[in-house]
Amino acid sequence: MTDPPEATVTLPAEVVEQYEKFSRFNSPYPAHERGRAVDLYPGDGVGRSPVAGTVSAVRTVGCPDRPYAADEDHLIVVGLDDEWCARAGAPSGTVARILHVIPAVAPGDRVTVGDALGPTTRSGFFGQWVDDHVHLGFRPPDANPLRASGSLPVAADLPVERVAWDGTGTVVERGPTHVVLAGPRRTEPGPSFAALASDGGVPLDGGLTHYAGGGTFAASGAAPGEDGRDERRPRSGDAVSLLGTRIGTAAAHGGGSSGAPRVEWGAVDVRANGDRIVGLSLFAARGERFGVKLVCPDRSFAIGESVTVELVPSDDPIRLGVG
Repeated sequence: MTDPPEATVTLPAEVVEQYEKFSRFNSPYPAHERGRAVDLYPGDGVGRSPVAGTVSAVRTVGCPDRPYAADEDHLIVVGLDDEWCARAGAPSGTVARILHVIPAVAPGDRVTVGDALGPTTRSGFFGQWVDDHVHLGFRPPDANPLRASGSLPVAADLPVERVAWDGTGTVVERGPTHVVLAGPRRTEPGPSFAALASDGGVPLDGGLTHYAGGGTFAASGAAPGEDGRDERRPRSGDAVSLLGTRIGTAAAHGGGSSGAPRVEWGAVDVRANGDRIVGLSLFAARGERFGVKLVCPDRSFAIGESVTVELVPSDDPIRLGVG
């Protein structure tokens, strides 16, 4: 006798559209690697609630020691309203786990979608190049809500525009460990979000290739095949390439039938103007021009500098862990 399939929690479009960026796979933590968590980037330092329900617990935990980060992080647990669960396809009694927000709420408080939970915090659980965000995961009914393991698959119910890129751009933003290139302009007026696309036209998600795996987004303008799925979406075992180089292999879906496939990154180096850098940070973002984030703590680029990115096979690719 086999266990019933897990429910996938599918975030409605109006929930995700509160935020400037989102990603399911741009993290080395196990929940993200399996498509069982999503990071939502507000852009203004306010940790808004992506769910509706009642706060059941608030916890403060110690962070890994990072010179750029706070010593503590915070967990907010919300028991979800039945109406919210029904819209998201979650079982009644599902709870949400929210991290990286300094809580301005307490157990017993009611929250709705868009309510301010508190300011976001710079957490030692993520890299210095990572923007402040709301980490969101879900635990099924009767599970320990304080544990991350066993979280439900997560998907987002909105299409993402696929943006083609030739690997070039001009530096428009600098940070201690990253730069952002002015990437290509978006071409479609409809979708709220866009992401860099593979050579096959699939929007990509994750840390390429400094985390072990990444994923894809559901593409806008998809042409369904005979089975109703996007004919461009890779199936398990298909090769995925970018800038003319094979970067990985599509794996099982991360996030149930409505989630797009995971991608297991191959042995690839990212080079910028000939120098090896840590990698590319891939996500879905709003805005007319799609910026490309290069993770490069050991390489300095000047504002206005022209950069050409190449992807090349590697015998020793960079892989970052969670320690």
